[in-house]
Amino acid sequence: MTVRIFTMPKSLNESLANSQPPVSDAGRSSPKGIQQSYSASQREPLASHGAKHQPGITFAAQDNLPRLPIPELESTLKKYQDVLRPLQSKREQEDTSAAAQEFLKGEGLELEARLKKYATGKTSYIEQFWYDSYLNFDNPVVLNLNPFFLLEDDPTPARNNQVTRAASLVISALCFVRAVRKEELPPDTLKETPLCMYQYSRLFGTARVPTENGCQIAQDSGAKHVVVLCKGQFYWFDVLDDNADLIMTEKDMTLNLQVVVDDAEETPIQEAAKSALGVLSTENRKIWSGLRDVLTREEDSNNADCLGIVDSALFILCLDYTEPRTSAQLCGNMLCGTSEVVKGVQVGTCTNRWYDKMQIIVCKNGSAGINFEHTGVDGHTVLRFASDVYTDTILRFAKSINGQAPSLWASDSPDPSKRDPDSFGDVSTTPHKLEWDMLPELSTALRFAETRLADLIQQNEFQTLEFTGYGKNFMTSTGFSPDAFVQMAFQAAYYGLYGRVENVYEPAMTKVFLHGRTEAIRAVSPESADFVRTFWGENPAPQKVEALRKATQKHTAHTKECAKALGQDRHLYALYCVWQRAVDEEGAEAASSNGMSSNGYSSPVDADSEVGSPSRNSLAKEDHSVSPSPHVKQPTQQMPALFADSGWDKINTTIISTSNCGNPALRQFGFGPSSADGFGIGYIIKDDSVSICASSKHRQTKRFIDALESYFLEIRRLLKLTQQKSRSPKASRAREVERPEVMPKRGRAIKGEDDPVDDVKEESDDDGLGGYGFFDAGMLLQALKASQEEKDRPSEKAIGNARRAVGKKLRLSDY
Repeated sequence: MTVRIFTMPKSLNESLANSQPPVSDAGRSSPKGIQQSYSASQREPLASHGAKHQPGITFAAQDNLPRLPIPELESTLKKYQDVLRPLQSKREQEDTSAAAQEFLKGEGLELEARLKKYATGKTSYIEQFWYDSYLNFDNPVVLNLNPFFLLEDDPTPARNNQVTRAASLVISALCFVRAVRKEELPPDTLKETPLCMYQYSRLFGTARVPTENGCQIAQDSGAKHVVVLCKGQFYWFDVLDDNADLIMTEKDMTLNLQVVVDDAEETPIQEAAKSALGVLSTENRKIWSGLRDVLTREEDSNNADCLGIVDSALFILCLDYTEPRTSAQLCGNMLCGTSEVVKGVQVGTCTNRWYDKMQIIVCKNGSAGINFEHTGVDGHTVLRFASDVYTDTILRFAKSINGQAPSLWASDSPDPSKRDPDSFGDVSTTPHKLEWDMLPELSTALRFAETRLADLIQQNEFQTLEFTGYGKNFMTSTGFSPDAFVQMAFQAAYYGLYGRVENVYEPAMTKVFLHGRTEAIRAVSPESADFVRTFWGENPAPQKVEALRKATQKHTAHTKECAKALGQDRHLYALYCVWQRAVDEEGAEAASSNGMSSNGYSSPVDADSEVGSPSRNSLAKEDHSVSPSPHVKQPTQQMPALFADSGWDKINTTIISTSNCGNPALRQFGFGPSSADGFGIGYIIKDDSVSICASSKHRQTKRFIDALESYFLEIRRLLKLTQQKSRSPKASRAREVERPEVMPKRGRAIKGEDDPVDDVKEESDDDGLGGYGFFDAGMLLQALKASQEEKDRPSEKAIGNARRAVGKKLRLSDY
């Protein structure tokens, strides 16, 4: 077997250290560091293509991007207390307030000074800390860190079979790779403000590589091959030349993929599963590190060559043999694969993955998605990739009909079918199968890794809601921010099921800053807490709608602050890392004896840095909450009261982890739950629909999804009722004539006393919320009150009758 040997590239952390800008802002040239990672031919698009465009536009705005600001400590602590207030008891609020005041007058000032000194000359004060929070994560990345996108089906039915769809997606993905490498990809913008494009330079040819002391991100910036996984078996072939031009047509790609599928079919899946080494990438990171040492024990061995080819591939293409039918099954397949054991052998698609790299997954029926390693890139970046790939597949089909159809790209590769094959250079377009040497220790490790993965998959469940009742258009027409509107839905549905307010996380993108990532929006506020209680109480519709309006306005204001990098989470986490580093310096000798660098880092940093990344392990979830690992020895130096306070644990324990990421190119988006008793919720707000994927460790996820759907219907009913009251009676009657008659309701609707009687008949199909129906809202609220008298209130029917009797008595008495 002929294979190419790839030298392991430098880690991302080394690259960051080597490309740090000078102290002076005037001399800052961060794009130079990015551009120097490309060859001269990659930096300058080929003039022979005849395309008229300005080269180097992708990173052109980098020089002018502002750095991430370090907020004022007093402001951060105030916001910290504000977001905790609705989650705490009175006593807890007092404790947190005291800890915050002590921090502001004592350790906080010193840590703030050290942080500012560390940030001098750095691209970002949080960046290195942030990478380490991911790279020091020791648990499996599957279901814990890696998110997924589920693409919409190809609009051309003929392409919705596996090989054809996969070939189309790969060609479009390669066009995107080419645009990035030639710096022809137009920069992202937000209301005409350019966004940081740095993450795109880390999207392809990268791999998460575990070591004994944490992971590193390795990258081959000149990668020109892809790896295809089919039934757990590995194949590779080249797809680009040295100039980043495509060397295969879509027809060539289809042929290659069909050859791969046919070859994989020759090996029974039960037999193939025994050598499906991709399962090892789902292991605990230290275990996986040891197994990689086994694979690379001999530098020039076959296994070392095979591993190098996988690590340095542009991306992984996974061809699954299954055809998931439901949306929930598709989401589960894209996130973690399926687990199916036949005669004691795992034959599910969970063996057909490599989670340390970005993966394009295509099922037998053409359904496709993306699963990506999250360390170096955020959802917004991968969303651009997914959207452009999906768009290009449509435009290329249009171009096959009309040659004048537009193209998404500034220039195109020369037609490979018309090029001299010798011009491709040193490439191999014929698929090669990687045949691993299955050493006894690898076979044993694979078997144990698979059983642990199967356990992990069985411990999680996924449910989806594709709500088509309304979407962004309706929300904005009623004066609400769509994102804030949906965020309140999550809180209301959860409160309706459990009767309490819990910590909710949503990321805000901060790519308006150089190397910006995200800030944490803590979605629970005093206004949102008041809304859910008002909504579930026996209150008139206008009062509920007004409470919703106040809650959404607060959420929108908070989101805008976080988008300016003026939230509280990232700043406090950086201060925590600074404190942790100061403590680590005390134990540098002990850390060195454990195989770590003498400066206490788990990854390379500047030698002259005042403060570096903490060497502790971190439990960084999709919600980016970070808390100390139980396996790490706690420092002897006394922890600041702020970080020892219960509020710090509460803010870093997310129960409802959410993320809004998507557009019409995606059908669903999601990730695993960030805590054992929480939900992971990815959602996409489209013009006339809302797509939601919820995951949990079997916390009645289907019931929660049903509660969300019922909430959406009920809140629409309330909004329509309040809108009708503002109309003249004549206009309202005219609208009622158009409505069909509905069956009379039973029970008492939760309405204000002045609601028109005729309105009771409207939208009856919107009522009800499973077990805790909306008619039971008043009972639920009263049951939660401390008064025993209110706890013992009778059923709602009895309540209604009692109130009518009370009303009559009052009127008789007055008479």
